[in-house]
Amino acid sequence: MQRSLFSSLAVRVSQVLALVAVWWAADSAVHWAGLPIPGGVVGLFAVLALLLSGRLPLHRIDQGAQWLLADMLVFFIPAVVAMVRYQDLLRTDGLKLAAVIVLGNACVMLVTAVTVEWIARRRRVRTPAKVAP
Repeated sequence: MQRSLFSSLAVRVSQVLALVAVWWAADSAVHWAGLPIPGGVVGLFAVLALLLSGRLPLHRIDQGAQWLLADMLVFFIPAVVAMVRYQDLLRTDGLKLAAVIVLGNACVMLVTAVTVEWIARRRRVRTPAKVAP
């Protein structure tokens, strides 16, 4: 049991480190090229391209990605601290900021939904339904 727990943790940590390495490489490439795109976005597309091409099997990053998604709330704590520090800004421009946040989240959800549907359609086309005998 102890060995299994350590092994599972080691797999997750190594997968998270692999994702961080992709982000770091993408961020470095963006800074080197002077692109006006966040490195995380370039890294996201790099991981997507690697997954779709089959060069990066999903099992190589799935546990690390699930772990990051499960603990995502931790990454929002700095935003809450910033809100407490900049109360004057929230009073004057709070509605504008809220509108930007809502629209930004709606755009992310829309793009995510379209991407998931596109991938699901591609998978259905590649793997025909099995007919029962």
